[in-house]
Amino acid sequence: MVNGQIEMIVSLNRLTEAIINSYKEHNMSQEDASNMAYHVLNFFGFGDRIVDNILEPEDRDLFYMLEDFGLLVTEREETTLYDGREWRIHYWLLKKHAISHMACNGAGVCTTPDENRNIYEEIPDEAWVRA
Repeated sequence: MVNGQIEMIVSLNRLTEAIINSYKEHNMSQEDASNMAYHVLNFFGFGDRIVDNILEPEDRDLFYMLEDFGLLVTEREETTLYDGREWRIHYWLLKKHAISHMACNGAGVCTTPDENRNIYEEIPDEAWVRA
């Protein structure tokens, strides 16, 4: 929870749908979009921001493409080093609300079936008893 609000999670399914819907005119397959989403999410892990210099040129090309789709954004931070030089750090950020919106094809709030279920309801009562 951040500032009293539940933080939005970008799941593989949600990013896959956002990529498919962003790339509609080229009819990207579910498998290709899923592979692309998986590759991108592996960089971010549980965060929503990564440092640009960890990317290889091919990965950066993919990130720029997703930036064109409106799903990622770049940010930079400047700091002064102890010797007085300026240092710039470039980041990539997931645009969580844009991803969510695009995953719904611009139709407002939606969830994919696996994101809407309560996994705790599937656990039998006897599993909760301490031995």
